[in-house]
Amino acid sequence: MFPQPSRGKSFLFSTSIATSSKQRGYLNKGTIQYLLFLSCLAIPITNVYPAAAHKVEVAGDVGGTLHLEPNDNPRAGEPSQAWFALTRRGGKVIPLAQCNCQLAVYAEPYAAGEPALLEPTLKAVAAERYQGIPGAEIVFPKPGLYQLELNGKPASGARFKPFEFKFEVTVAAGSNNSQNLRNVNGDVAQGENQSLPFWAIAVPILGFIAILFVALRGMRGGNE
Repeated sequence: MFPQPSRGKSFLFSTSIATSSKQRGYLNKGTIQYLLFLSCLAIPITNVYPAAAHKVEVAGDVGGTLHLEPNDNPRAGEPSQAWFALTRRGGKVIPLAQCNCQLAVYAEPYAAGEPALLEPTLKAVAAERYQGIPGAEIVFPKPGLYQLELNGKPASGARFKPFEFKFEVTVAAGSNNSQNLRNVNGDVAQGENQSLPFWAIAVPILGFIAILFVALRGMRGGNE
């Protein structure tokens, strides 16, 4: 007579198989969620050039975001509309009416105490979801690197700490500038916009497709 298998061992063995299958299901589910998360990160990489254009600074309890139109890509000799989204800690917007703000433009590099190249007049503007924020029209004389310095103090009745923001801005050659025009920093400026190489756009897209393919295979295997 053959020995009968132990019911206890059989139960433990079957339970082990069920638990192992369940763990694999959780593992597949967790892996899929992780891959989908990575895919979400891969998408913005294809738009990294425009997405990184807005410049943000923080001083004390005030945050400032600079945007230059058109498309955060100012050109020498052409008007550029600059606006500054000022917000207090917590997200409350600081309009120009509540801020004694001054804007100065310097050509990089510049020495301490050197007078500003430009001092544009600030006006209240509406931009995106912001109303009445500081804005100014700036015409950069030459291509090159500039620094925009925004100083602000609370007007009567406003409550925030005085701040000073310094934003670096790169200005490209304008359509009326020759391609070999010397820029404000003494270097040769190119007449064309700098753009991302093809591989920098293609690689994230291919990576996203591969991640999505693996995720779908994992989901199919988990259902089986």
